[in-house]
Amino acid sequence: MADIQTHEHDVLVIGAGGAGLRAAIEASSAGVSVGLICKSLLGKAHTVMAEGGVAAAMANVDDRDSWKVHFADTMRGGQYLNNWRMAQLHAQQAPDRVRELEAWGAVFDRTKDGKILQRNFGGHRYPRLAHVGDRTGLEMIRTLQDHGIHTGMTVYMEHTVAALIKDGNRVAGCVGYDREKGYLRVFRAKAIVLATGGVGRAFKITSNSWEYTGDGHALAYQAGADLVDMEFVQFHPTGMVWPPSVRGILVTEGVRGEGGVLRNKDGKRFMFDDIPDNYKPQTADNPEEGWRYVIGDKQARRPPELLTRDHVARCINREVKAGRGSPHGGVFLDIAWIKEKIPQCAGAHSQEAALNVPPVQAAGRPRHHHGADGGGPDHPLHHGRREGRRRHADVHGAGAVRRGRSRGRSARRESVGRQLAERSARLRQARR
Repeated sequence: MADIQTHEHDVLVIGAGGAGLRAAIEASSAGVSVGLICKSLLGKAHTVMAEGGVAAAMANVDDRDSWKVHFADTMRGGQYLNNWRMAQLHAQQAPDRVRELEAWGAVFDRTKDGKILQRNFGGHRYPRLAHVGDRTGLEMIRTLQDHGIHTGMTVYMEHTVAALIKDGNRVAGCVGYDREKGYLRVFRAKAIVLATGGVGRAFKITSNSWEYTGDGHALAYQAGADLVDMEFVQFHPTGMVWPPSVRGILVTEGVRGEGGVLRNKDGKRFMFDDIPDNYKPQTADNPEEGWRYVIGDKQARRPPELLTRDHVARCINREVKAGRGSPHGGVFLDIAWIKEKIPQCAGAHSQEAALNVPPVQAAGRPRHHHGADGGGPDHPLHHGRREGRRRHADVHGAGAVRRGRSRGRSARRESVGRQLAERSARLRQARR
């Protein structure tokens, strides 16, 4: 029993991805004692898989963009099942979060006149993804890490949380263990933020690393919370399928944003065959127009490869089931001409998959990437009371702004992390 150590904080954040780090930074800036628990090492989180960029309507490349257009894209991409207020806040606050990252040291790619460069992405009407080559998530997590460690928070790396501790109907802390030393740890806190990521390792093929085993879901459920929207799982359309050594590795959506096209075994661009009615006015119906959009023609409509992720994934799966897929059960992502635009991606896949870039057709197929599920924010577990239950869109991990995910979401991690911290601070004040 002498090896059981107890730690006490005003705010305890469990999970150190983009949302967790941002929540911890916000709470620390309020002058309270903050503890941040990492299952792995600080800076190692699924946030690094946000390769394509940060979705924010800054209008640096196309002045027709605005938060209202971003909001409309988000609602439509989620089949209008979204929590509209969360979607609105995300669209409005995303540009500020990007500028905040820049102020903290993030180095984004630039336009010729020095503004933050933005690229095309699936489901976005205009170029909206602020990016750092094809390693945006890594830049973001490093920036948050470097900034966060100077705010006074205490970081507990390589700690696994086993259960939340309740005092009556209120969560008062958690118990876990230090995997490096094998010691048990007890954490007491006036407010707890769960930012533990998803359930990716439940799937055979996923972009998620080993840490993503649904810990936060289990912690919340065992403490009495409702889990909502568990059926809303996102499959990224393009993951490597061959050879086995690279199976499941994500091919960033930025590849299609820069002009990569999907073909079946017959060389046909099959995405033109299935354009949803509510997207037809903004989607090219021929390759020539789609090409003009990619190279910056504002009068052209975007190619169908840039439809929402759920739709593109279903189209790929349909081709494979119909026998029109690649020999190894995928389709071909033709990236023959984009080596100069996304060098890291092209180089990695040419080396790891024995591909020749250019020209190249990389075999790809959907695999698990994200989830829009978790514990509902208005569940009484979050308030320490039993009355007034409501089903509500969740704020699992990075915070699910919409269901049927369709576009880059890095900025949402920042804005939701900030909102989580502000809410925790209000709860802390109320309990005094």
